[in-house]
Amino acid sequence: MNKKEISEIKKLFTKERCAINRICGCYVDGDKEKKLSLREAFLSLPEEEMFKYFDIFRKTMSGTLGKNLLNMSFPLEQEMGDGTQKFLLKLRDTELQDEELVEAFYDKIIETYYHPENYFIILIHGSYDIPQRTTDGLEMDDASDYVYNFILCSICPVKLSKAGLCYNAQTNHIEDRIRDWIVEMPELGFLFPAFNDRNTDIHSLLYYSKNAKEFCTEIMEDILGCAQPLPAEAQKESFDTIIADTFGTDCSLDTIRTIHDNLNEMLEEAADNPDPVVLDKSDVKSLLYHSGASEENLEHFEEQYDAFVGEKATVMASNITNTRKFEIKTPDVTVNVNPDRTDLVDTRIINGKRCLVIEINDQIEVNGIHVYPGDEEESTEIPF
Repeated sequence: MNKKEISEIKKLFTKERCAINRICGCYVDGDKEKKLSLREAFLSLPEEEMFKYFDIFRKTMSGTLGKNLLNMSFPLEQEMGDGTQKFLLKLRDTELQDEELVEAFYDKIIETYYHPENYFIILIHGSYDIPQRTTDGLEMDDASDYVYNFILCSICPVKLSKAGLCYNAQTNHIEDRIRDWIVEMPELGFLFPAFNDRNTDIHSLLYYSKNAKEFCTEIMEDILGCAQPLPAEAQKESFDTIIADTFGTDCSLDTIRTIHDNLNEMLEEAADNPDPVVLDKSDVKSLLYHSGASEENLEHFEEQYDAFVGEKATVMASNITNTRKFEIKTPDVTVNVNPDRTDLVDTRIINGKRCLVIEINDQIEVNGIHVYPGDEEESTEIPF
């Protein structure tokens, strides 16, 4: 799913466009005991509760694609027999009306998900009449050829509110605050099936993780049956390692600057495209080649990519570059450069010493104080 498709589904979690038919929930304590189960028609809930649930559901589809939100596909074996995809299809197709099936889903979560405190599993079913769109993107609400039936799961921690004093308006006193168990925003969740190309894709789902560094492998692999992708931070670390190993001693400031500029150019060219820029093994190899890597440098590239990223794995361009920052570090100095003006920085050998050279003008501040550069004689300098 891309940003526009995610946004279209999030709009269903509002009072005006609500597409939710049914809601089920299970409250689990720290000892993995079910304390409460609910099954209701969503529109029968009090309005105040509905709005709180809308916030949770929209949060389950919020974040950055490739970091908090992951498009995941089912391996072929999970689409056969008693595979995880078949189980999720049954949940969707029965519209959460099969109590035994819903309880089995709760049991799978409780058995698999490690959380030392209380949490609330929320499961909803919805139906969306997909409106047709004109060539200029306008929706035709009275024209719909397909219905998108889906389930959305949100796993929310439940925590005790903070202790403190409060004002009691009825008694006109300051008194001890009553502590309540609060359902917080979700830690994990998923939408099934995916809404790819504005239609149902039963071969994929959208996964949400509040923590972009940890995806909860157990939920991904045991409940959903999907392989865990590399987190965004790990993609960056793996890419950096591949660059260092590929270029070796040929890795210079110019090399990194060129790679940075080429990646940023890719992202700029795709700025109007809602789909993220995804690079596979051949794309990364081409990027390095066009950034100055020789055939000799690339001799062991494929082995390195398979080892650090994965033979068929991909990386997102937005995860391996920072369009807002270009940072140069030594053990004692850190320099942050405007990504659009990396040309102002260079390396030189001056008076026999390796130096980082920054082209400056009269606008210089040190600790917030404007200073004036002095006029000094040029020293002998040699690029390196």
